[in-house]
Amino acid sequence: MAILTKEEAKKIIDKVLGYSKADETSVSLSGNRTGNIRYARNTVSTSGETDNLALAVTAVFGKKVGSATINEFDDQSLEKTVRRAEEIAQLAPENPEYVPMLGPQKYIETASYAESTARINPEFRAQAAFDSIEPCNKKKLTAAGYLEDTTGFSAIGNSKGLFGYNPFTSVAFSVTTRTADGTGSGYASRDVNDVAKLSTKEATEVAMAKALASVNAKALEPGKYTVILEPTAAGDLINLMMGSLDARNAEEGRSFLSRKGGGTRLGEKFFDERITIYSDPANVEIPGSPFTGGGGGRFGGGGVDGRPQEKTLWVENGIIKNMSYSRYWAQKNNVKAVPPSGGFIMQGGNQSLLDLIKSTQKGVLVTRFWYIRAVDPQTLLYTGLTRDGTFLIENGQIKYPIKNFRFNESPVIMLNNIEALGKAVRSAGNLIPPMKIRDFTFSSLSDAV
Repeated sequence: MAILTKEEAKKIIDKVLGYSKADETSVSLSGNRTGNIRYARNTVSTSGETDNLALAVTAVFGKKVGSATINEFDDQSLEKTVRRAEEIAQLAPENPEYVPMLGPQKYIETASYAESTARINPEFRAQAAFDSIEPCNKKKLTAAGYLEDTTGFSAIGNSKGLFGYNPFTSVAFSVTTRTADGTGSGYASRDVNDVAKLSTKEATEVAMAKALASVNAKALEPGKYTVILEPTAAGDLINLMMGSLDARNAEEGRSFLSRKGGGTRLGEKFFDERITIYSDPANVEIPGSPFTGGGGGRFGGGGVDGRPQEKTLWVENGIIKNMSYSRYWAQKNNVKAVPPSGGFIMQGGNQSLLDLIKSTQKGVLVTRFWYIRAVDPQTLLYTGLTRDGTFLIENGQIKYPIKNFRFNESPVIMLNNIEALGKAVRSAGNLIPPMKIRDFTFSSLSDAV
């Protein structure tokens, strides 16, 4: 029962709305089947599968909002949940930022569902783990990995006639490999909607090569270096920046986009002119939801949001072109309520990672970052560690492995120091190119592998 069809979902939502006595009511219904397999020291340690179906009701009287959730679907339980949401709303203080619910919307269709992923079973997961563990056994390497697959749907509706339904699938895989003496470590991760695009063996072979190549790393003095960031590393920092493109934070002085004396820096050139970033839920490589989901609280929610997700240009040729607006903040400023980015696409070039390495006289290749923490939100300064394969490049070749660094860097500065961009690939639900960047700041050494 965890995966409902569009018709089944609408029938439940309409039934719940029919019980309501509130001024406005919204319903969010979601379900998923999630399976996983985990292994460490080349042995499977856990495997399982769960089904979940949940419903949330938000009732509104004037500007007083209350919500209740349930995972039982008999008529009595559904009506009881509506009454509970109404009771909470009557007891709640008024939300001065409440915005009335949306009426019917037009939503695009996205390719976020793949039947091949929906058919994944325990035998498939076992084979995926075997395909990763067996090569490591042969090379006397130790593997630790995790695969999780989800098939699900989300549906939204309200008393003003809004309704949306979206089925989706996803698969995420990551693996770390270590040498027997513990001095070499490699990492690889993959995420897809269509499992036919995933090879755990191929990903593991990448991690294995890094582990074998990173044995007996040498210390290099901290300082400013030209770096080549693989997409996993680059995406970590760009994703943090994209999460900061909020208009309210900027206008209230809490953002790198805040203008001294008030206002925002929308329309200003912030980055190298080669930087263009946009989101598009219809993109076939990173398909997203056609609508924003449930919300509430401070940013004008009151339950289901339901705004259509559209192609949105965030940065064009280095210029900030858009910021996200809640419905309340957009209404206050008389502008369009732009939802935050789901997955984002950063345009790259045509060069491969190997091409970027060959073009580098001296630099550092970074596989990924770890334990990233904010230092200064208003400049987007972050600190963290390199991990699982860091190498010195000299004369266009990998010279030798080096010990990991702690970095202190801002993606704003980083995107102004671009020397070259490679071909964008999918990483953590985004399309990110490998990047060659000058003057990246490494502040100290780390003994971690």
